[in-house]
Amino acid sequence: MLRHIWFMTLLLSVTLVAEAQFTRHFLDKTMRVDFYHTGTKGQETISLDRVYEEGPWSGTRSQLLDPLNLGEYMVRVYDLASSQAIYSRGYSTYFNEWQTTDEAIAGIFRTFHESVRFPYPKGAVQMTISRRDKQMVFHEVFSTTIDPNVPTQVHREAHAYGFKTAKLVDNGAPQNKVDLVILGDGYTKNDMEKFHADAKHFAEVILGTSPFKERKKDFNVWTIDVESGQSGIDKPDKNEWKDTPLGTMYNTFGSTRYVLTEENRRLRDIASGVPYDAIAILLNDNRYGGGGIYNLYETCYTQTDTKGQEWQMDYVFVHEFGHSFAGLGDEYYTSQVSYVDFYAKGIEPWEPNLTALNDPAALKWKDLVAKDTPIPTPWEKSTFDSLEAARAKLDRLAPDYYAKREPLYRQAQDILKNSRFAGKVGAFEGAGYVSKGVYRPAIDCRMFSLSLVGFDPVCSAAIERMIDYYVK
Repeated sequence: MLRHIWFMTLLLSVTLVAEAQFTRHFLDKTMRVDFYHTGTKGQETISLDRVYEEGPWSGTRSQLLDPLNLGEYMVRVYDLASSQAIYSRGYSTYFNEWQTTDEAIAGIFRTFHESVRFPYPKGAVQMTISRRDKQMVFHEVFSTTIDPNVPTQVHREAHAYGFKTAKLVDNGAPQNKVDLVILGDGYTKNDMEKFHADAKHFAEVILGTSPFKERKKDFNVWTIDVESGQSGIDKPDKNEWKDTPLGTMYNTFGSTRYVLTEENRRLRDIASGVPYDAIAILLNDNRYGGGGIYNLYETCYTQTDTKGQEWQMDYVFVHEFGHSFAGLGDEYYTSQVSYVDFYAKGIEPWEPNLTALNDPAALKWKDLVAKDTPIPTPWEKSTFDSLEAARAKLDRLAPDYYAKREPLYRQAQDILKNSRFAGKVGAFEGAGYVSKGVYRPAIDCRMFSLSLVGFDPVCSAAIERMIDYYVK
């Protein structure tokens, strides 16, 4: 009993110290810094656009310096008077993914609009952005000074577009919860009833999937009724273009099913109508697809013309949330992607569920590996690869795609379910879009196969750490 009281007293003391640190440097508001990110393969330049004042800060107040070491980039905020670091946060970008495409490798320059958000500082600060080098070490690539007390430096006008907002799941104050905002793109005014039903469904899907299910009380879910001029979103390969506020489109980086948006300012303006830590964009369209970038947003389609395949939407939503919320990497390696050398050979990825296995004894998830599990862990990779090669030859948009895919899919699933080390944590070769040299923690996981299989223990632990980051 005394030990319990001691622990609770210590916890309260730590909480009070953290709150004091927050109130010393910050107001209960959000500062959003917008900038332009320009470059090509191996080159980049960041230039300041605008600084905004937004609503209450919904993020952590106790872990102001990011302890997770995730993301391609890191924003850091320093108190200008003392040079003390008072905030940091890792994230990834559309730009760094684009840099691995053939377009960037060809030397073409492009510019993307981006934002970072942090608690609103009371005094002048220096904000820096750093990027990892090939050895995963952060180096500063941008710096600017911001003084919130200089009226001309911060834009304070309303910019949330005035769309209707609602709190779909209410578990408490934003600063103590993970706040997920669900937006829709391609939903007209007449489609709003469908958007509300879709938002409710996918909120139930994510909060009904472990380990989110066990942490449901740690989440708030908000919705914003974003009205589009037309139903559906852009499909450039079909020359179909729609009038939508968020500007989402298929064919990102030339991939038929990859959906992102380049309308960052508009997305951030609209999302600012509620407190948020994570963004999910529902697509009122029927082509299989979606996307997710760490600490940015996820997208997911919400219609299907193929009876019996509705479950795939649930798979996509949870899978992409694994990327955008927890920084999980793709564990699959046979699907066609537009990236070239996304993971440098022999370099340990920052993603918590991928490894180059340079030193098996130092495996990042070794505490979850049983003593009798060999590292690397054998599995029926060659047979699986032959099935996936046959599947890859099929036209995904053809009307008979699913009928032709079914026997190949079933055989592949049998391998994943019946392999000797199925259900065990190990180091299984094949992950991160490459067949050799990158390993995943389990033979199957929601980040690996197109199925409703759960997250493996390593991915689950990473998700738990992220939830704890926001709420503890």
